[in-house]
Amino acid sequence: MQTRVLTGITTTGTPHLGNYVGAIRPAIAASRRPEVDAFFFMADYHALIKSDDPARIERSRLEIAATWLAAGLDPKKVTFYRQSDIPEIPELTWFLTCVTAKGLLNRAHAYKAAVDKNTEANEDADAGVTAGLYMYPVLMAADILAFNAQQVPVGRDQIQHIEMARDIAQRFNHIYGREFFVQPEVVIEEQVATLPGLDGRKMSKSYDNTIPLFAGGAKQLRETIMRIVTDSRMPGEPKDPESSSLFTIFRAFASEAESAAFRRALEEGIGWGEAKQVLFERIEADVAPMRERYESLIAKPAAIEEILQEGARKARAIAGPKMAELRDAIGLRAMSSVTMHADHSRVLSKSVKSPRFASFRDTDGSFRFRLFSSEGDELLLSKSFKDPKAAGAVQKQLKSIGGSAVTLHSLPLSLVLELDGEPVASTPDYVDEMARDEALAYLREALDKLAAQGSE
Repeated sequence: MQTRVLTGITTTGTPHLGNYVGAIRPAIAASRRPEVDAFFFMADYHALIKSDDPARIERSRLEIAATWLAAGLDPKKVTFYRQSDIPEIPELTWFLTCVTAKGLLNRAHAYKAAVDKNTEANEDADAGVTAGLYMYPVLMAADILAFNAQQVPVGRDQIQHIEMARDIAQRFNHIYGREFFVQPEVVIEEQVATLPGLDGRKMSKSYDNTIPLFAGGAKQLRETIMRIVTDSRMPGEPKDPESSSLFTIFRAFASEAESAAFRRALEEGIGWGEAKQVLFERIEADVAPMRERYESLIAKPAAIEEILQEGARKARAIAGPKMAELRDAIGLRAMSSVTMHADHSRVLSKSVKSPRFASFRDTDGSFRFRLFSSEGDELLLSKSFKDPKAAGAVQKQLKSIGGSAVTLHSLPLSLVLELDGEPVASTPDYVDEMARDEALAYLREALDKLAAQGSE
């Protein structure tokens, strides 16, 4: 069974070496594990809170997308998209806003820090504080809950936001009487490397001490490495590897054998200039092939756009049914469906107490089943199974888990049902998207009835 893991990337800057080692490389490695269903999104709505420079936002989105793809992110194996391409996210943000306590947002660290800074400066408490900054935790909750992400890898400064997403999800579930959202879990990568910058402090754009990943090419990479601050020990004098930024950065790219050799060279008195050249060559060996892919990608923004649009389609196939379910739950139904929905609910309460499965053998000898309402309407048609026991096992699972536990993906006029990450059945085609979305609620209700009967 796969675990859905969601990672956001804020689009406000140019990726540097610390971003690659601390976030990009480990996240891509994790996405390749078969048990992970990885979602990566460029958080360009979040970026608007930090920057009002349109050119910077635009350029950063292109550079960051090209960087992740060049570093090995496979869009065929993950869901890679821009936040702003998913209209369900701002819609869900409003739904969640309407159940989120103001007191919860008052306690957010970023907002409190801004208020404290204003208070110390004898300014109005909310001077310079935008509603975007204040509502940041709700938008982040929507990013996560729109896809029922189970795990969210974050730095320690973001733990509170995941806890707030859990609180918001629990409140929504409580108000509307069903487990619409799973509770996301924080994942802290304790072993992720934090690289020192040019001045020995943590590499960060805010300190202006970063080493570029691709910008400026090999020449810029070498020139920046040559500016790393070292002590005054001369060539021939032993250097302490553990206090050297050069060794810390080298170790993040090298094998154990290479690190051991570099350690010995420092302890035996290699000059700082020569040590920096060794460090450059080791990093360049890893970065050069990625840089070549990056430059090819950055020159073809239309190709990147196509990848992101396909990622958006994959993401919306999940978020769309989720939002249809939520709209139905909170009463935002089409006027033309109100009477029909009431009639349908009455039928379900009387007769869909026993929706039924019908198994059959297909012309090719495989085994399939249909799920019917008591009126005889087809709700689902299964995929083909070679073994009737396998088909029976899926039916048994559907009878026990209930409608809220299944995953339904939207196609233009139908729905696909997944269990444990695998498509197992689909609905008929409906006349339009509205009918498809209404059918989603009816199908979940029918599955809930089956589960309730099984527990009686």
